[in-house]
Amino acid sequence: MILAAASAEGSHQAFGYPSLFLLVLVGALVPVVPTGALVSSAAVVAFHDKSPLGLLAVFVVSSAAAFAGDVALYWLGRRGLHSKNGSRWLEAIRRRAPEEQLYQAQEKLGSHGVTVLVLSRLVPAGRLPVMLACLLSRMPTREFARADAAACLAWTLAYQLIGVLGGSLFPEPWQGVVAAVALTLLISAAPSLWRRVRAPRQ
Repeated sequence: MILAAASAEGSHQAFGYPSLFLLVLVGALVPVVPTGALVSSAAVVAFHDKSPLGLLAVFVVSSAAAFAGDVALYWLGRRGLHSKNGSRWLEAIRRRAPEEQLYQAQEKLGSHGVTVLVLSRLVPAGRLPVMLACLLSRMPTREFARADAAACLAWTLAYQLIGVLGGSLFPEPWQGVVAAVALTLLISAAPSLWRRVRAPRQ
């Protein structure tokens, strides 16, 4: 949130497109960076700058970075599958894909095909279980990349719309950034909160 607020105050000088690309790319490879919040924050800044080209640039840069990160991670995961000793990247994907979610992803991938992959980026915590299901089904990287391109475009559009909404509700950019970041973090935390509520009942 501090980084996002700083981006709003300093506009594109503090939160330039190269920084946005790098952060979203790293977030796709190492899913600890709140990439959705970054995209929404950048959209708030572009909205307050009243720059349609700025919004378009945020969309292009963010979707390209997400796509590059996803394909790179998938390629690294495939290398781990073919290696006798595995790889730390494949192990990292496995750790972040609970058995229940992986089982559901495998079922849906089997019945609905790559449509599940397209939708997986729109579901909080849905990307890695579906990616692992694709890896275990030996889906070729080229086929994964084709479906993932559409997934990244839809994901970027969704979070950019959150940013535009936050920017339109508040007069100051930093206020819109805080609102957008809070909303995206709430969306990201929703699945884990739901599992905690449901666990005692089960």
